[in-house]
Amino acid sequence: MTTAVFRAVVSAHLIAIAGQPVFAGLYLSGVYDGLRWHAADADVVTSLGYVQLIVAVVLWVRLRRAWPFLATLALVAAETVQYFAGMAGALWLHLPLGVTTVAGLVVLFIAVWRAPVRQEKEARHA
Repeated sequence: MTTAVFRAVVSAHLIAIAGQPVFAGLYLSGVYDGLRWHAADADVVTSLGYVQLIVAVVLWVRLRRAWPFLATLALVAAETVQYFAGMAGALWLHLPLGVTTVAGLVVLFIAVWRAPVRQEKEARHA
């Protein structure tokens, strides 16, 4: 159950973060509402990142798997820095960190979906 929830949250997180470059691109193309959409989506992405972190803690405690937590912690830390860099207008940091966080989440998504599902009963007896 915990693994399925983690996969669902990572998937939702990936879908939300995929909107970030789209909305930024709309803004840069002259659709000025794109900046508002980019900011609103940033709130969703950041919130999902923290939800993912909580689920990763549960996964670590219940299944004794630390790597999802550590990967999520690094991703959420980068997203948080990126969020505040964007709010401050520090585009020199915001843009490359945005590319890095999207790539990192794609890698995490692949890792989570490729890993075999380990049953919680098995983990308690291991």
